[in-house]
Amino acid sequence: MATAEPPRRRRAPRDDDNDQDARTAGRRRSGNPARGASARGGVTGAGKAMHLAVGQLAELLGRRPDSVSALRPTEDGWEAQVEVVELPRIPDTTSVMASYKVTLDGDGELISYERTRRYSRGMIDRPT
Repeated sequence: MATAEPPRRRRAPRDDDNDQDARTAGRRRSGNPARGASARGGVTGAGKAMHLAVGQLAELLGRRPDSVSALRPTEDGWEAQVEVVELPRIPDTTSVMASYKVTLDGDGELISYERTRRYSRGMIDRPT
């Protein structure tokens, strides 16, 4: 039977560590919109972009989106694929769903949306 390792101790930060953090913080956050702020510096992170896409689309459609199936950073902001129940039915697998392409600018404002397809909830994609 293996013995448990003793807990590791963390070293206390030195004053010059904080100076180093301040100098490198900007370099770590710039460039990649998927990891931090978008190209224009507005929306930080994929979670925030997803929340904004869902909230603004719900306001326009009058229905709460069911899920976000895709989210990607673009040069100008974010693009999301959002799934919405358009016509609820019983059983639930026969409900009519719609997939919307939502485009957000760098500040997280919805600038366009488009319904790209409609399908039954129980339908699965065919392998291509």
